[in-house]
Formats: sequence, C-alpha cells, structure tokens
Amino acid sequence: IVSVEIGRTRMLIKDLLQLGQGSVIEFEKLVGEPMEVLVNEKLIARGEVVVVNEKFGVRLTDISSPAERLKHLK
Repeated sequence: IVSVEIGRTRMLIKDLLQLGQGSVIEFEKLVGEPMEVLVNEKLIARGEVVVVNEKFGVRLTDISSPAERLKHLK
C-alpha cells in the first residue's frame, strides 16, 4: 500500500462529530512543506503536490537510499 501524508492534526471527538460538508480541517504542515510518501506505513520518500490532467499527484523530491528503504520495510 502506497500512501501520501499531507498532514496531521488533533481534534476532540466532540469537534470531529460537528464537522459537516464544507468544513475545513487545518493541518500542522505549512504550504510548500514536503509530504511524506509511505509504503506499508514506512517512509520511503518525500514529495510535493502537483496537478496532472485535473488529478492530484506527487512529485518526488527526496528518495531514501536503497539501504534506508530496505531497513524501513523490514
């Protein structure tokens, strides 16, 4: 499974239950900060959001070395 994390935040359950369509959740990361690319929940690269043919994508900007990737995947 490949996933990209754009940010994290903490919310009280009561605040989470009050969210509705159009609500905005603010993350801790700033615009322009690299996103983390995870494989099986292990960091393998960092990247930035791009739009390709009206779909979101990730441009990889920093890839872990093969040794680091193997270490994280074990």
